[in-house]
Amino acid sequence: MRFYYIASHPNGQVVEGNIEAQNPSAVLDWMLSQGLRPVSIKAIGGVETKKKRFALFGERIAVEDKVFLTKYLALMLRVGTDLFRAIDILIADFDKPVMRSLLVEVRDTLAKGQPFYTTFAKYPKYFPSVYVNLIKAGETSGNLDGVLDRLSKDLEKEWALRNRIKSTLIYPIILVGLSLLVLFLMVSFALPKIAETFMGGALEPPLFSRVVFTIGLFLKDFTWLIMPLLIISAFGLWFFFKRTLVGRRLMERLAYRLPVIREVMKKISLERFASVFSSLIRSGTPILEAIEITADAVGSVELKQSLIRISREGIAKGLTVGEAFRREVYFPRVVVNLIAVSERGGHLEEVLETLADFYESEIDSSIKILVSFLEPILLLFIGLVVGGIALAVIIPVYQLVSSI
Repeated sequence: MRFYYIASHPNGQVVEGNIEAQNPSAVLDWMLSQGLRPVSIKAIGGVETKKKRFALFGERIAVEDKVFLTKYLALMLRVGTDLFRAIDILIADFDKPVMRSLLVEVRDTLAKGQPFYTTFAKYPKYFPSVYVNLIKAGETSGNLDGVLDRLSKDLEKEWALRNRIKSTLIYPIILVGLSLLVLFLMVSFALPKIAETFMGGALEPPLFSRVVFTIGLFLKDFTWLIMPLLIISAFGLWFFFKRTLVGRRLMERLAYRLPVIREVMKKISLERFASVFSSLIRSGTPILEAIEITADAVGSVELKQSLIRISREGIAKGLTVGEAFRREVYFPRVVVNLIAVSERGGHLEEVLETLADFYESEIDSSIKILVSFLEPILLLFIGLVVGGIALAVIIPVYQLVSSI
């Protein structure tokens, strides 16, 4: 993608030009390496612009929008631009209406004398408590540019990790989708025609074939009813497991009973815990508040409950961080020992950051193992179903040929 930029040198000289980059964040990184102060960045016509994402009832704020917003503000503050001016530049540069509306609201909030984080706190769907509290801590300590820079890097890592997981799972998902489509077409259209031929003949097929043929005829007669029910059920299950606390707990328990999936989910939760907790501690957030905020961000119900117990039943009652973590079986012994040692050494945030990087690499390898484990199982399942249908057809054909 090609961008047109305007920037200024430290001596005040204004420069402009075009640059090839993957996204606006990459342009900002290049400007920083050249010692330039950004004034404006815009995508040039004639290139493929980023597709807009939409929520269920309107446009939504994507992760890449938050990355660009956070990194841009960090860079502008670092080179000496005041917050009002930086927000005005962003309002002019953002083409996305929802982002421009958000920035206008941020500017109006600042003009009323309210803290910078206030507007973000109004939209927890897009800006979770971790994001808000980090900005709040940076604003309070006077290190907003440093906190925003750190936050942008954390968002980029999270975005990259999600993309790697999605890209790894694309092939199995496509495989399952196409296989189910082929099975549906076979059972709904091809099988009923074969079933009508054999079920209406003088030769009675064996029990197994009759069962398969009956299923095919039933699907043919009630496809108009089955398809809407399947779609409604799929949406209902998605809402139950995604949006309700009972559903999330049930899904987590089911996933934790499957060996390979259990390991992947636990590593993702531990990586999120270490990354968020280290960022909050580094920003100066009090330890109890940092644990409570981290508990809401980890995604795992079991880990969230463990962190709440550590905060309220451990540290709040006088235990050290290491002692409180040792009481929870969720955390591996290695993690607990590292936390205890780093607490005594006074560099807890550094150890947590190292743990986050470690689990990030572990997640990659675990996802690859999961995919290599799922693919043969999926192929075997599809093969058994297709083979069963083929066998149900071949047996009566063989009987018919033998009787001639």
